Amino acid sequence: MRCRLGRADLTAVAEARRALRELLRHWGQPDCTDVAELLTSELVTNALIHTESDAELTATLAASTLRVEVRDQLSRMPEPRLASCDENTHGRGLLLVQALADAWGVRMQGHGPGKVVWFELDGGRAGT
Repeated sequence: MRCRLGRADLTAVAEARRALRELLRHWGQPDCTDVAELLTSELVTNALIHTESDAELTATLAASTLRVEVRDQLSRMPEPRLASCDENTHGRGLLLVQALADAWGVRMQGHGPGKVVWFELDGGRAGT
């Protein structure tokens, strides 16, 4: 699955979740669907809020593993940070990814500016 995400278009978050849900409906790993949608929402939201360009979401299934990648044009590395104690809702996304994904990371694009933030879920480990 591949989706273009328009610059600062936060309606793309819901559209990305729907597309991912459709992909996962055929995967046979229902225990991973909610986590996959949550983590995808976090990465897509980060790309749309913290960059000033379009982004691209890619999700692939291989056996029991789901890999989701969000590519943006910002070369600055994201940093998981503790959210402040006030009512600010920012700062928790990468902490959720770090806590819930089986693997995650960031790689700089080899050609031009930008990076890819990714996570993987191992459906074979769901419920264990």
